[in-house]
Amino acid sequence: MLKDAVDARTPKRWLHHWQDEGDAAYLYGLLAQIETKPRNQDLFTRLMEVERSHVEIWARVLQEHGVETPEFKPSARTKLLAFLARRFGPGFLTTLLLREEGREVRAYLMLYQDSSAGSAKDAARRLARESAEHAGDLAQLTSSGPEPWHRTGSGGFLRNVIYGFNDGLTANFGLVAGVIGATNVNTQIRIVLVTGLAGAIADALSMGASGFLAAKSEQEVYVNEIAMERDEIELMPEVEEEELALIYEAKGMTQERAREFAKEIMLSPDRALEEKVREELKIGEAHSTPLREGWVTGLATAVGAFIPVFPFLLFRGSVAVWFAFGFAMTSHFAVGATRSIFTGRGIVRSGIDMFVVGIGVALIGYLAGQALVHVL
Repeated sequence: MLKDAVDARTPKRWLHHWQDEGDAAYLYGLLAQIETKPRNQDLFTRLMEVERSHVEIWARVLQEHGVETPEFKPSARTKLLAFLARRFGPGFLTTLLLREEGREVRAYLMLYQDSSAGSAKDAARRLARESAEHAGDLAQLTSSGPEPWHRTGSGGFLRNVIYGFNDGLTANFGLVAGVIGATNVNTQIRIVLVTGLAGAIADALSMGASGFLAAKSEQEVYVNEIAMERDEIELMPEVEEEELALIYEAKGMTQERAREFAKEIMLSPDRALEEKVREELKIGEAHSTPLREGWVTGLATAVGAFIPVFPFLLFRGSVAVWFAFGFAMTSHFAVGATRSIFTGRGIVRSGIDMFVVGIGVALIGYLAGQALVHVL
């Protein structure tokens, strides 16, 4: 890779980090406003102030290299996240910010390795360390494990809705396009309707069942792990006490205090189990059930799958086809833009990606339908 002095893309990378830090400060400020727990409010306020200092660091780096920073404005994705945080509460945004801090750690570590000596390299080193500290603070609020930037799992109500909707929309759009390619839509509108509605029902049931079984399997794993931990506390309390002491010591306690606290915890098996589940297994409080996961995913899939079908209930012939195509493509762009919440990419780029996928699905489905009707 070219070094900072000759790489024309470098100022854009620095501006990207400047914007990211500003967006983070904006969101932490919002969390401090909507959070009800004083301890968490203080944490978010402190994180906001640190992120603002990061903005100033990047502004100085850019200024040293002759690049003026514009007036800060939250990105479209940040505004969307702020709206959703007000709607779903601070817990939703805290989890996403944990992932954002993880991305920043990786990005700054890469920037540190790629940069030549100078203010940018110093900034990358400092910000990687502070972003890791922020991730650790947020991990304690979300019951996540150590070094959360290595974690790839994610979930939650909104994610199930978005991905279920996306699956239903894309799969049934391709199915409807295939039927249109295989039939004369002007005379066989009922075939398109029946196939599309049947496909929507089948896809919703399939996705709902998959969501239910996945959540049930995860729940069973947690139950088994907790049962094993309970047995370990009963059979080898000395070993478990030592493990707890090491965990507390790693979190900043002195060795003597960590051992005293672990011994106190182990006096109550139930309390010891709670501590081990939270601190060692990193299993937090369950916020959903397999049944809820199933119906949320299934319902979202059904809504998405119905989009390419419902224009045929209102119109006939080519008018219905073009309405279905236009509405489905608009929905593909919208769901792609919404997925940027989880992927970290820009709203427009994510929306265009899904728009292209929608066109591809429609074209392949249509051509497949035309080909199969001549072959079969």
